[in-house]
Amino acid sequence: MKAVANVGAIYLRHLRSLETFTCDCKGLFKFPRGQASKPASVYLYSQIALTFMKNVFFGFIGLLFSVVSNAQKLSKADKVSLENLRNHVSYLADDQLEGRRTGTKGEELAYVYISQQFEKNGLTAKGEKGFLQPFEVNEGKQIQPSTFFIIDGEHLKVQTDFFPLAWSVNGTIETVAAASLHENGGAWFWDIKELLVENEKNPHFDLVSSIRTKEKDAVTKGATALIIYNSGTKDAGLKYDGKDRSALSAIPVIVLQKRLADKLAADPSHMMDIKLKMEQGDKIRKGHNVVAYIDNNAATTIIIGAHYDHLGYGEDNNSRHTGEKSIHNGADDNASGTAALLELSRLLKLSTDKTNNYLFIAFSGEELGLYGSKYFTDHPTISLSNVNYMINMDMVGRFSDSSKTITIGGIGTSPSWSALIAEKKPAFTIKIDSSGTGPSDHTSFYRKDLPVLFFFTGLHTDYHKPSDDFDKINYNGQLLIVKYITRLIARTGKEQKLAFTKTREQQTSTSTRFTVSMGIMPDYTFSGAGVKVDGVSAGRAAEKAGIKAGDVVTKLGEFEVSSVESYMQALSKFKKGDATKVKIKRGATELEFDIAF
Repeated sequence: MKAVANVGAIYLRHLRSLETFTCDCKGLFKFPRGQASKPASVYLYSQIALTFMKNVFFGFIGLLFSVVSNAQKLSKADKVSLENLRNHVSYLADDQLEGRRTGTKGEELAYVYISQQFEKNGLTAKGEKGFLQPFEVNEGKQIQPSTFFIIDGEHLKVQTDFFPLAWSVNGTIETVAAASLHENGGAWFWDIKELLVENEKNPHFDLVSSIRTKEKDAVTKGATALIIYNSGTKDAGLKYDGKDRSALSAIPVIVLQKRLADKLAADPSHMMDIKLKMEQGDKIRKGHNVVAYIDNNAATTIIIGAHYDHLGYGEDNNSRHTGEKSIHNGADDNASGTAALLELSRLLKLSTDKTNNYLFIAFSGEELGLYGSKYFTDHPTISLSNVNYMINMDMVGRFSDSSKTITIGGIGTSPSWSALIAEKKPAFTIKIDSSGTGPSDHTSFYRKDLPVLFFFTGLHTDYHKPSDDFDKINYNGQLLIVKYITRLIARTGKEQKLAFTKTREQQTSTSTRFTVSMGIMPDYTFSGAGVKVDGVSAGRAAEKAGIKAGDVVTKLGEFEVSSVESYMQALSKFKKGDATKVKIKRGATELEFDIAF
C-alpha cells in the first residue's frame, strides 16, 4: 500500500504542475522536471547510427511554432489524449522512480501506476497475480554470506582478502597446509608470479586456461582446493565475475589478494591451519510484466506492448554515460511507448469496433535482454493460437517535426502489412524495415510465428544517457503515432486473421569487432553455460551447418563459449572464408559440426 500512496503523491504533484498546450505559449517554458539523469546491450542495432541534435535554439523555436500550430488544430478528444500522454511520461520519467530498473522499488512504483491506469480505463486484469506477471532474471552467480576462509584463526574478508573464481565448485575443507607443499589430501597453493613474467610478451597467453590446466593436474594428484596468489608486481587481472558461466571445477579455486600473497611468499614453509567454506548461488532478480485485457467476445486478439523498464543508475553496464552515477529516467526509452500503450488502452476500450479482443502488456526486463516478453510468450495468459498480431512501441517520443518520419519494423512478417500501413493522406513518412526481429520485445512474438509491427522514432544523442528526459519528448508527434495505430487497427478489422511469413534476421552487436556471424539469435534469458540458440537465419552459416533453435553452442574452433560475450569474442577471431568446427549440446547429446563463414 505504501507504493500505491507514493504513486498517488507523485502523480498528483505532476498534475498540479503540468500545463496543457494552448495558443498561450507561456506554459511551454514551465516544465516540472529537474535536470536529471542513459554501453549498449549486445543485442542493440549495429546498423543504426546515432542521430545528432540540430542547433538547440533553432530546433526549439521550430518545435515551439509547430506546437502552437498543432494546438490550434486539436480537437477536444485530442487535447485529452495529449494531456494523458504528457502526464504518463511525466510520472514514469520522474526522478523518484530512479530509472525503473527491473527488480527495484522504481519498477514497483511504475507497475503499480500502470496497473492503476489500466484499471481506471476499465480493463480486466490478465496477469498471473492480478495485473502482474512476475518472472525471474538470473544475473549469474554471487558469493553467499555463508562463505568463509580462516587461516591460523584469522577470518579473511571476502573480496578484500580473497574471492573464488566464478567457475569454482562449492565445497568445505579443513586441513593443515603450507604454500610450498603439494600433498595428496591437502590444499594446494600456487604462486603465479613466474607464469606471468614468462608470458608477459606472449600474445596467445590465457591465464584462465592455465589455471584450468593447473586445477585438473591438482585434482589428479589429490588436492582438495587450489589457492592462487601472486607475489609479483605484475597485475594478474583476476576478479570475481558472477556472469561467467563456464563449466565448474572439481575442487574450490580461490584467489588470495596481495596482502596474503606477500605473507605467503615471505614464509612458504609455514604450516597453516585452514578452514574454508566456498558457497556460490544464483543471483536472482524479480521483474513484473503488467497485463490487461479488453474482452470483445471476438475470435481473435491483438496484442499491444511496450517495455516500461529502464536502466536505473546504469548498474547493469548498459549505459552510454561516462560521468558520475546518475539517474537514467528513460523518457523516450521507454516511458514514451508505455504512455502510448496506456492511451491506446483507453481509446480502444471506448471504441465501438469490437472486431478483435485486445491484450495490453507493459514488459519489464527488456533492457536486460527481452526477459519479460520472452517469459510471457513462454507462459502466455491467453492462447497464442488466437492472436491476430502484435504491435510493439519502443522509443516513440522523438518524432522530428522537420523530417516527419517514423520507422515501422516487421513489415515482412505478414503479406498484408504493406497495403495496411499505407494511407491516402499520411501525417508522416514511413521508413519500413521488413525484419520481424530486433532489439525489442516484438522479437519474442515473432519467434512464436506471429505477425508483428515495431514503431520507433529513431535513436538520438540522449539514448541510454541520463539526459533522456521528459522535456525532450515531442508529445504532438507521439499523439500522431497513437492516432495512426488506432486507424491501422481499424483497417485490419476488415481483414481475416493475418497470415505469418518469416523474414531475415537482424544480427546483434557488441563492442567486440567481428566481420563474420553464424546467423543465430542468442537466447539472452538462458542462464546455463554456453549460448542457447533462440533462432536460426535461413541460408546462413548456422543453418547450413545443421544447427537448430534450442541448441547450445559450447565451443567455436579452439575457443570455449560460456556466454554471449565469449561467443562474440570467439567470432572476432574469424574472417570471411574461414572454416572451423562448432560444438553444441542438443538436449543431453553433444554434437560437432563443420561451419564455414
